[in-house]
Amino acid sequence: MTILVFLTSAVVGISPEEWCWMIIATVSAWTAEALNTAFEFLCDVASTEFHPLVEKAKDVSAGAVLTCIIGASAIGFIILGLPFYDSQDINEALLFMATSPAFVATTDR
Repeated sequence: MTILVFLTSAVVGISPEEWCWMIIATVSAWTAEALNTAFEFLCDVASTEFHPLVEKAKDVSAGAVLTCIIGASAIGFIILGLPFYDSQDINEALLFMATSPAFVATTDR
């Protein structure tokens, strides 16, 4: 996914400032995942048997990764998604889908 994001960034031609944000978002997501993995290994060594507090600690650690990924995704959408979202072609496609009979029939309930 990281390679795809960076290739898309290069094709779109984002600014140096936007590259900095993309790199920070990517590094923070990978760092959070690495820390989560290390924390889970440490929990497994500290408590070989099931313990409810270890389970909660692992859940909190996974939640921190999720929070980081949501933030990184928001940065990516702002930088990469908004230029496509503002495109006239996208607006026309969304208008076509919203007015198509299949869409109207499923949303008129």
